[in-house]
Amino acid sequence: METNTYSLCRPPVYQQVDSYSNFRASWNPRSIGSPCRYLNLRLRRSSQIFALDSISTSEDPISSAKGSGETESLGSVNPIYVPTPSNRELRTPHSGYHFDGSTRHFFEGWYFKVSIPERKQSFCFMYSVENPAFRKKLGTFEELQYGPRFTGVGAQILGADDKYICQFSEESSNFWGCRHELMLGNTFVGKKDTQPPNKEEFSRRVIEGFQVTPLWHQGFIRDDGRSDYVDTVKTARWEYSTRPIYGWGNVGSKQKSTAGWLAAFPVFEPHWQVCMAGGLSTGWIEWDGERYEFENAPSYSEKNWGGAFPRKWFWVQCNVFEGADGEVALTAAGGLRQIPGLTEVFENAALVGVHYGGIFYEFVPWNGVVSWEINQWGYWYISGENESHMVELVATTKDPGTTLRAPTKEAGLTPACKDNCSGALKLRIWKRTFNGGKGKMILDVTSDMAAVEVGGGPWFNTWKGKTAAPELVRRALQLPVDEEAIFGLAPFMKPPGL
Repeated sequence: METNTYSLCRPPVYQQVDSYSNFRASWNPRSIGSPCRYLNLRLRRSSQIFALDSISTSEDPISSAKGSGETESLGSVNPIYVPTPSNRELRTPHSGYHFDGSTRHFFEGWYFKVSIPERKQSFCFMYSVENPAFRKKLGTFEELQYGPRFTGVGAQILGADDKYICQFSEESSNFWGCRHELMLGNTFVGKKDTQPPNKEEFSRRVIEGFQVTPLWHQGFIRDDGRSDYVDTVKTARWEYSTRPIYGWGNVGSKQKSTAGWLAAFPVFEPHWQVCMAGGLSTGWIEWDGERYEFENAPSYSEKNWGGAFPRKWFWVQCNVFEGADGEVALTAAGGLRQIPGLTEVFENAALVGVHYGGIFYEFVPWNGVVSWEINQWGYWYISGENESHMVELVATTKDPGTTLRAPTKEAGLTPACKDNCSGALKLRIWKRTFNGGKGKMILDVTSDMAAVEVGGGPWFNTWKGKTAAPELVRRALQLPVDEEAIFGLAPFMKPPGL
C-alpha cells in the first residue's frame, strides 16, 4: 500500500507559559488500583524518512508492536516524551480517574482533539470505561444481584475525511487510570509472555491499545468491524507530545472546575471537566494510508463521568480561528440532565468558556444567563452574559455529520451522537455597558474548523432554552471554595479524580 507523508510545521503564536526543560522525574502519587509512573521508552533522535510503509505492514501484530514505540521514528517530526510534573501549573481539578470502587452505575470518558489547519483536518480520540467494578461481562448470578450492566473499554477516533475507527472490549481488566492526574491507558492486545501494564509503559508490553498523559499521547488500534454504518479505516497509529497553553481559567491563576465546586460530589451527574482548553501538539498520526506530521498543532482535551450521559445535549468546540492575535479557545455546551431524586426530574444546564490573551471569559448559570437555539442538525446559536461581558456564537455545517458512540446506561457504548469538525463558526465577545447593553468589542473571530455535536434525544424539533441558576445555588457556587485545599487537610477523604 502506498503511504504518503505530510510534514506540517506551525510556528507557535503565543508565549510559552510553562517551561518543561527542568522537570524532575521523582513523582509517585497515590492512585486507585494503579500507581502513576513515567513512560518507559526511548527518546527519538532518528533522521528523516520520506517514504513510509508502516501502515501497510501493520496488519501483522508483530509490526504493530514495533510501531508502538520500540523502533526508531519513521518520519521527520520526532515528538519527545516529557514526564508529567506533580505540580504542573495548568492542571485542572478533576483531572484524575473518578472510579471509587463501588458497584453503582458508572462510566468515565475522555476526549482529545488535534487540529491541522494546513490540511483542514482534525483527529478526535475518544476513550471510555463502563462499570469498571465488573472486570468482564456479568454472569447470570451477577445480573440477578446487581441488575443489567454494560461493561468494557472503548477507543474511537473520528479522523481525516470524516472516517472512523472503533475498538472495544467487554473486559476492563487491562485498563488503568491515575487517581489524581490525567493519566490512563488500556491494552487490547498485549505482547506475548508479558503482563499488560498498569502504569505508563507502552512500548515493551502493548501491541494494540493506548496511553495518554497531559503531555504525551500514543497508541495503535484496529477497527473491530462493528461500525458498518460509517466509512472506517482498518488501523490507526499515533504518537505526539503536547504543550498546554490554557487549562480552564486565567493563565497564571488557579484553574477551575468546569461545573463548579459541587462537581466534587456525586450530584447533578454527569459531571464534565475541560482539562486543557488549548494546547500545541507535535508528532504524527498514521491514518488510512497517510502519515500526518505536525508541529504546534492546536489541541484540546476534556472528560466526563458519572452514572450516565445527559438525556440530550449539544456541544461546540474550536481552537483554530482567523482574526485574532494569539491563541483563542472556545468550548460551549448544554444538556438536559437528571436531578437526583425518587422521580425523574430533568434540568437544562449550559455554559460558554472562551480563553483569549491569557484571560478566561466564563459564562455559566451561576454568574449570569446562557441561552441557545439548536437545530436537530446544522445550526447552533448560543449566547451568554455575566456581570462584565456578553458572548455570542453561531456555528453551522452543511456536512451530514458522522455518527459516534457514547456510553449509555440502556445500551452500553452505542451510537448516540453526531459530530463534524468542519463547522463554520463566528464568535464575538463584548464588554457589557452599565445599562446591560453591548459595549466595546473584545473579540471578533471566525473559523471553518469548528467541532460541532448533537447527541441523545429525542430531537423532534429545534431546541430553544435558557438557563440561570436559582439564587441559592448561584450564591453557593460563587463562594470561593477551594476543594483541593479543603481535602488537602484530610487527604484520606479526598474523592478520587479530584
